[in-house]
Amino acid sequence: MRMITLSEAATLLLENDNFHILTHRYPDGDTLGCAYALCYALRTLGKNANVKMNGKLPSKFTYLAENYCEQDFPCDFVVSVDVAADSLLGELEQEYKDRIDLCIDHHGSNSLKADNTLVDATCAAACEIIYVLIKSMKVEMTVDIANAIYTGISTDTGCFCYTNTTAQTHRIAADVISLGCDFQMINRINFETKTRAKLKMERMVYDTMEFYCGGKCAIIYTTLAMQKALGAGDDEMEGLASIPRQIEGVKMGITMREKEDGTFKVSVRTNDGINASEFCARFGGGGHMAASGCSIKGDLSSVKYMLIKAAEEVL
Repeated sequence: MRMITLSEAATLLLENDNFHILTHRYPDGDTLGCAYALCYALRTLGKNANVKMNGKLPSKFTYLAENYCEQDFPCDFVVSVDVAADSLLGELEQEYKDRIDLCIDHHGSNSLKADNTLVDATCAAACEIIYVLIKSMKVEMTVDIANAIYTGISTDTGCFCYTNTTAQTHRIAADVISLGCDFQMINRINFETKTRAKLKMERMVYDTMEFYCGGKCAIIYTTLAMQKALGAGDDEMEGLASIPRQIEGVKMGITMREKEDGTFKVSVRTNDGINASEFCARFGGGGHMAASGCSIKGDLSSVKYMLIKAAEEVL
């Protein structure tokens, strides 16, 4: 793995063609925003590029692909965006894990195997890196690119409320808005609209909330049975991780989501300088200071016990 600069990454993209752009499993607004923004930018330069999805595109992000269609070409260059580890490649891992030519990410804990790696942990979202990269390649910023960049930045900062938000974050957002980004539509879809199934899921999740460590740790969970009972999919799971951290006095909010493979997807959100990335690293995960994740194999009670014991040590 070779750590490279932004200008070196731009050169690699300009000198190559026939790109496959990889997203991480359980794709969110940042990995999707990066992938579509970069794909549209490369196509603007006359290059072949496709977005390779983990699963299908979540319904609330379909606006990102309104002007996208799959191209038919042999892949010569593989780029991963917002993918911090091999395991996060999900269903793409088997095909691409030893073929990644360029990794672009903002997770300081990045361990993905790639020939070339561009990581900037000062960025609130990987889309900030993609924005600067596109600018450095002298690509004209289209509305499609602007919408994708704004999607990644706004969703990874909780609509600019999280502590990772910086002055640069606001400057980039302001620029893409001036270029015609439909920020009102994007904000409405991602922060103001809920399906009835999501509303029912949130109500059910609140009933699972338990407090530990003198009220400093709050844990919520969803099981497969809960998801099945409500007919809830990935869209309904989005945003649940922010719920426990919102409670007064909570320094660590933990969200557990049961998966079909016998694991729990764990999301950790923290306040007051508690390092969520270090906490998740205990279980093979990682991420950011205040927002990280991991996957733990086991049933509800055993996984919860492990998390509580680890939280007690930290808090």
